[in-house]
Amino acid sequence: MEILNFEYPAKGPLTRRAHVGVVGSGDLEVLIEPSNSPTTQVRVRTSVDGYARVWKAVLDRFFSRFEQAAKVEINDFGATPGTVTLRLEQVAEVVRS
Repeated sequence: MEILNFEYPAKGPLTRRAHVGVVGSGDLEVLIEPSNSPTTQVRVRTSVDGYARVWKAVLDRFFSRFEQAAKVEINDFGATPGTVTLRLEQVAEVVRS
């Protein structure tokens, strides 16, 4: 198991919490909540070691568009980058609605 931490600049506050996905084989869950920090902090707990560069690339792309201050927890059980992107887009849709 590996724990990765990332931080991204934020331009405005997040006003809602959300939870999408489940921790299961080939899937992951994303939990997001408002933060008082001027940045977004992301913690990834993954069952697959050695993929920090892949995680960074996927998260960099997503957080270049999602600019709300938040605390994000991602609990992964072997999800592909496509599944990660899908879950991030789903959580963004929930907090924007």
